[in-house]
Parts: sequence; structure tokens; C-alpha cells
Amino acid sequence: MRDQRPGEKMHLGAFFHPTGNHVAAWLHPDSQIDAGTNFRHYAEITRTAERGKFDLMFVADAVATRDGKLAALSRWPQYMAYFDPLTLLPALAAVTSHIGLCATATTSYNEPYHIARKFASLDHISGGRAGWNVVTSSNVSEAWNFGREQHFEHGERYDRAVEFVDVVKGLWDSWDDDAFLRDRASGRYFDPTKLHALNHKGEHFSVRGPLNVARPPQGHPVLFQAGSSDTGREVAARFAEGVFTPQHTLAGAQDFYRDLKGRMARYGRPPEALKVMPGLNAIVGQTKKEAEEKHRFLQEKIHPDVGLEVLSNQLGNFDLSEYDLDGPLPDIDESHWALASQSSTRNIIRWSKEEGLTIRQIYQRFAGARGQRTLIGSPVEIVDNMEEWFRGYGVDGFLFHPSHLPGGLNDFVELVVPELQNRGLFRVEYAGTTLRENMDLDRPKSRYES
Repeated sequence: MRDQRPGEKMHLGAFFHPTGNHVAAWLHPDSQIDAGTNFRHYAEITRTAERGKFDLMFVADAVATRDGKLAALSRWPQYMAYFDPLTLLPALAAVTSHIGLCATATTSYNEPYHIARKFASLDHISGGRAGWNVVTSSNVSEAWNFGREQHFEHGERYDRAVEFVDVVKGLWDSWDDDAFLRDRASGRYFDPTKLHALNHKGEHFSVRGPLNVARPPQGHPVLFQAGSSDTGREVAARFAEGVFTPQHTLAGAQDFYRDLKGRMARYGRPPEALKVMPGLNAIVGQTKKEAEEKHRFLQEKIHPDVGLEVLSNQLGNFDLSEYDLDGPLPDIDESHWALASQSSTRNIIRWSKEEGLTIRQIYQRFAGARGQRTLIGSPVEIVDNMEEWFRGYGVDGFLFHPSHLPGGLNDFVELVVPELQNRGLFRVEYAGTTLRENMDLDRPKSRYES
């Protein structure tokens, strides 16, 4: 297997929940307890990821606080109070120079013109390092903040998202790359023949354009997507350039990888135009025993109320409070959890049916990693596994979820990254200054280029 993928390098992203990925991260004495509203914290961890030569850092978003049982939510601060990503990322651009800056923005509760303008601006401010994670929103709490009594249905969400992205990409091409002359001698600021109105009229949007921002340095900011359902895969094959996905077995990851890349040809796209980067909750120590102690410390701090709330949230708010924690998960009809992340929910059902895990064991596994795959071990053990998945064509890289911040990230950068570099699996220096260059992605041509 060592002979597979010669010369190719793994891609790494860092997913920053404010205090860390683990639901009890904020209880770790070394975590930044006010992380959600502490800019210096974000600056520190982003610079650490850049020191580790990560392709990108990524922050998720929702346009609502969590709803649920307040007694449990009061013990689980994630996504309750934190910065708007598109306000945060331009500030981080000013204190970094190479790392990609990526954020979620929903197509359900935004307009294409707003998103096109914001990410084009971020791409200019950062010198070509912007990435947009396209999501469709599954949280009904968001609907209530935007004049809706219920959320868009699953199919409608994706239809809207496809048209939304098409409009945004069209707006990014409003100006040709060389449209701005800025010639004092002739008195001509731009070439009027190189400005294009989109004049889009579709099922969901009517947008004339053009965009009042020059074409982004990357042509288009890099597009990410996280849906793993059949519909989500088809959407990803159509436009995504990076895919975040929860995969728990190499065989499952390989099937997903082959299926997703196999769909791209129908959209005229080569397989290398998309990087598959499953989530990875890696807890590393100098020895496996040390890593296990770090994991155990956090696991013991999961309050049962929080564990049940996390699990209930993932299962479409199915109330588990009346069930025995040390008994089996009840049967939950698929229609009940259709709005939740379907791939993560299927994993939960599989853990119950195939592994016979109790409700307590399920919430400990899920809450401890937020549904992502967990690796616990020494640097060599962690990298052995990462290499197996990479060389086995299950992944193009990983989206690393630090268990707590900043400590979990520091451990990975100081212990795992050098081992990856020593094996030739990961870069020693950045390939370029833009996110596209570092992810080995082509710069898209304008639709108006002949």
C-alpha cells in the first residue's frame, strides 16, 4: 500500500468549534472558556494551524441559538454565543498569510447577492484564501428567525441550494479579470465591455447583477459541501471542491469516495477537482496510554443531560428522557429525523443495531466526537491509520476536529504533523499563497471567457 498515490500529499483542515469539538471541552482547565467571543483565541489557534501548514481552518455557523431543554443547554455552550464567521474571517486574514479561511453560510436564509459579495470581499482581503461551505440548514430554529413557521423540505432545500450556487458563481464572473484599467492618462477606470449583467431568472431567485466587487483572486472562492445523502452527493458532484463527511470505517469511506467521484463525469468534472476530507477526532499523546487518559478526562465530564440532548438533537428532537440510559435505543422512524444530518443519524442507528450499544454508550461516543470518527493513540498510531485511509483511496485528506482548544490543536501540530511530514504524506511548506494552489485545485475560467 505504501506504493499507492506516489507524490500526492494529504490535505488537512482544522474545524474550530469555539472551545473544541468535545461537548465537555469548555470544562477542560486548559480550554479558552470564553472562546466564542474572544478574538485573540481565534487568532492564536488559526496561526497555530498555519504553523502546522494546514490547508484551511473552518468555522461552522447557524443563524439561531440552539433550542431544546435549557437545563441541558446551559451545560453545553457550543453555538449559543459566538462570532459571525464573515465578520471574524476578514480579521483573521490580517494576522495570517497562507492558511485558507472557510466558513459556513446557509442558502436557506441568505440571498445569493449577499453571499457572492461577502465571499468575494473576503477573497480580496485575504489574497485568495476564502472558502464557502454551502449548507441548506436543518435547524427549524433558524426558520423562526426569518419569518417562517417551518423549515424548507429536504428536496426543496437542495433545489434552492443548487440554483443559489449557480447564481453566486455567475455573480463572481461579473467582471473579467482584466476589466479594471485604472488608467489616469486615458481617464478610463474600467473597460465597459468587460462588465457582465447576469440577468438570472429561475424558480427561486431573480438576480440581475452585476456584482459590485471585482472578480475574486481565486476566480471563485473554494466551494465546500457536507451533505452525504444521495441528494447531497449529487449536489457535491455538481459543484463542490471539498467535501466534509462523517465516515467511520475504511470500507465505508472507500465506497463513498468511489461513488462521489464517479458521479462527477456527468457534470464534466474530473475526479481530482474535488477533495474528500472526512472529519477526524484525533486525540494524541506521547504514548497511547497518555492519549487514552486525555480522552477519559473529557468523557467523564459529559453530563447525562447534555449527552441526551446531543443525541436527541441529532435524532430530530426525539425525546429520550423517559428511556433507560443503560438500555437500547428505541426504534425511531426515519421520517422523524429527516431534517437532521442523515449520515450521522444512520451511524447512530447502526451503532445501536449492529453493535448493541446502550443509549449511554451511544451518546458518549457521539457527544465525545460530535459524530466524527475518533482515533486515540501515539503519533505513530494516529498516522498509521491516516496513511492507510489515504493510500487506500478512502480520503484525500481530513478535517481535524480538536477535542479542546487550544491544547488539542497544539498536540496535533507538535506530534502528528511532523510524523506525516517525515513519511512524505504532508507538505513541509505551502505550495502557494491561495487556497486553490494549496489544495491543488484549478482556478476556474470566467463563463464569459472565450
